[in-house]
This record gives sequence, structure tokens and C-alpha cells, in this order.
Amino acid sequence: MDVTLTGLRVLREVAEHGTVTAAAGSLGYTQSAVSRQIAALEQAVGHRLFERRRNGMELTPAGRTVLRHASVALGALAAAETELSGAGRRDVTFRLGVTPVASAALLPGALAALRRHNQRAQVTTREGTTASLVRALRARTLDAALLTSRPPHRAPDGDSPPLQVTPLLDTHLLLAVSAHGPFAGRAEVDVGELAAEAWIAASAAVDEPVLGVWPGMPGRPRVAHITRDWLVKLRLVAAGAGVTTVPASLAAILPAGVQLSRIAGLPDEIRRVNWVTTDGPADETATAVLAAIRDQVAAIRI
Repeated sequence: MDVTLTGLRVLREVAEHGTVTAAAGSLGYTQSAVSRQIAALEQAVGHRLFERRRNGMELTPAGRTVLRHASVALGALAAAETELSGAGRRDVTFRLGVTPVASAALLPGALAALRRHNQRAQVTTREGTTASLVRALRARTLDAALLTSRPPHRAPDGDSPPLQVTPLLDTHLLLAVSAHGPFAGRAEVDVGELAAEAWIAASAAVDEPVLGVWPGMPGRPRVAHITRDWLVKLRLVAAGAGVTTVPASLAAILPAGVQLSRIAGLPDEIRRVNWVTTDGPADETATAVLAAIRDQVAAIRI
């Protein structure tokens, strides 16, 4: 198989980002250059590596096989480059992906604990949607990810081998309201009282549901403000600009002027935070990072 390193890097970037356009931007190439590299790689391996779909590029079974081996090869070359640089002490870098909820609830405390107890483990983090982080795991540009799921808690994707999923925390979804608005001081709000309320939601990616509007709300909820930033969302709530949904795990870090209430008249909503990795045994660094996150889970459990 006569393949080039550039071709393997392009394969990994397209697989991770899901589109030729995004991969080209990441690599600093033109879209046509990325397409040519993919075509050349497909010719070299004798298999089609991607299916071109309306919403992006999807790996074929052959593409997943080549990506798995390409990621190992590129990782080994990167390790060799680091070793040959003679950088003295080599701290271990662990690449962790996080969804916004998991990031806000668990990440700061876990990283602080890890710095206190494991000076060699250097953690880098990347926030993204579940779909984008799963692609990065498959491309092996992440070592693990903290992903959220909702019942019935299906596997993050349908590819093989299956990703390894370890549940960490189940938390109830609650309603965030202004502590100075019409629902102030109330532990429960009836669903009928929310018919005219403005909602503050996260912008929806193609592969993600709208976040911030309570699932199953009757009628057509009015979304007045859209932002993915948790601090902005909660400050808008505090200012009386609308209501939003918040996992109970975030109760300890709410800004002043925000309170949490239950919604009566709709089923409970549970969100789960999972530790997700590719196949293979966990190494010492992964074990240390997971232990720090578990300690943080125990500290915030409500």
C-alpha cells in the first residue's frame, strides 16, 4: 500500500471534522487539495474511504479500518518526534474532550485535584458536541471524553469496535428562573405557567437536539435568546430575560439571582455524564484523570 503521511493526516482530519470544508480549514489547505488527497488515498488502498452525504462525510467500513491504523502510525511518529527533540523531562499529555455540561460541572475541580496529586499528568481539553467528540475519539485525537446522554442511553455511535462507556453521574434536569421574577421562591412551577415564557437555548448543531428548552413542552415554546455559553445563559436568566434548563449538578455554581425549580406536569428528565474511551486498557494517566473526576462527582452529588 503506497500511501503518504499527508494523505493519512488528511484522512484523520476529514474523519474528525466530518466535512472537507472544516478539514481544509484545520489543515490550512484548499478544499480541492483535501479532495485530491482523499482520492489519491482511496486509489492507493483500493477502497472507497468515505460516503459523501448531504450533511458531510461518513467513513465507510474500509475507511474506519484505515483510520484506526493511520491514527496509530501518526501517533507513533509524533511520539518519536517528541523523543528526538531531547526535551528532557517528558510530561504525559492527556487529551480530554468535554461537552459544555460536563465541563462546567466537573472539569475545574477535577483538574485542580489532579495538579495537586499528579504533577506529571498534563491535561488538555476540548469542548464540543457529542458527535464531534465521538469523531475525535475515533480519529484518536482525543484519549477520552466526558459525554452526556439521555434515556435510554444508547451507545455514542454504531461503529465497531464499540466505544467503552463508563457512567459517572445521573442528574435531574431542572428549570432555571430569576430569583426576582414571578417564580421566585417556588420549588415547583406548573407546565401551564410556562406557556408564555421566553426560553434561553443553545444553538442547535445539525447532530444535536436544542438545549435549554424543556423536552416535551406543549405547543411551540418561544426561544428569545440563543447562546452556547453557560455563563451568558444564566446571567440572562438572572436578568429576567427568560428561563432555561439546567442539570442539578450545576446548582453549586449558579450565579447570584438564579434559582432552580422543578416542573410539574411533565415527566422527569435525567441526564447522565459518561467517561468514554476507545478500545484498549487504560494507562496510568487515564486512570489518574478518571479518579480525579470520580472524586469531583462524589463531591457534587446532590
